[in-house]
Amino acid sequence: MLQTPVAFLIFNRPQNTQRVFAEIRKAQPRKLLVVADGHRADRPGEAAKCAAARAVIDGVDWDCEVLTNYADANLGCRDRVATGLDWVFSQVEEAIILEDDCLPDPSFFCFCARLLAEYRHQPEVMAICGSNFMTKWKHRYQSYHFSYYFNCWGWASWRRAWEHYDVNVRDWQDPTVRAQIKDFIQDERQYSDFAQVFERNYARKLNTWDYAFAFACLKNQGRTITSSVNLISNIGFGADATHTVSNSGNIVANLPRYSAMLPLKPPMLEIDRQYTYEQYSLVWDLRFTSQIRRKLKSWQTQLAKVSS
Repeated sequence: MLQTPVAFLIFNRPQNTQRVFAEIRKAQPRKLLVVADGHRADRPGEAAKCAAARAVIDGVDWDCEVLTNYADANLGCRDRVATGLDWVFSQVEEAIILEDDCLPDPSFFCFCARLLAEYRHQPEVMAICGSNFMTKWKHRYQSYHFSYYFNCWGWASWRRAWEHYDVNVRDWQDPTVRAQIKDFIQDERQYSDFAQVFERNYARKLNTWDYAFAFACLKNQGRTITSSVNLISNIGFGADATHTVSNSGNIVANLPRYSAMLPLKPPMLEIDRQYTYEQYSLVWDLRFTSQIRRKLKSWQTQLAKVSS
């Protein structure tokens, strides 16, 4: 039985929710905190889907304290996750966090629990990430490595780290903070790309919560632990997703899962900048490709209208 609390973020996808819940059920956490967003009034049938997703939680059949934080109205990805995790960390000091599309390998829970205990009192370590987009990285001689790149597809953290979170990234407007982040990243291209995202986040042009935590980590020169093998498969790519709408040609969709490298073989505390750059390049190239695809689709639609 898992002693570490698990936070489960759900919405309107009961099938995905059931698959991830099945893995949580195997781990049997003593405490399960469930955060759910409300349905959108202009989406026919969504209320029933949200209800079906919440009904999955009724399947808890082990010795478990279940706490729920269900929104009556739709708050959106940005504010629902932000307020939901505020609530989670008001209840517990640390937690393993899964969204309804992040399917974990069973070893993910033990991996996170051990590292939460190991680095509980080291404030420079701010998160533990289960997703490794390289799938394997230096796994023959270490169980994990340190990065400054936060990945929210299956992760864990502490209240002490979440206390630095500000969904509005207000400190981004401080020139001193910007300079510190740039110096910490030590790469002009990466800083430029992050700066564009943080600027959009500050202007509330992004319906997402995770960049604000990435900002908190960078602002505080925090390190995130990443497993040397991939522990999470994102099963949420599809038409009903908020951000991962298409898996066509997307190499991070449905990645294979592996077992965590246990017993743990720790690396040095220093950041693995080679891995961080490789993951950055992969993620940002995918993001750029997606932008091109959206523009092409828009152009094609406009051309079809003109032609007709």
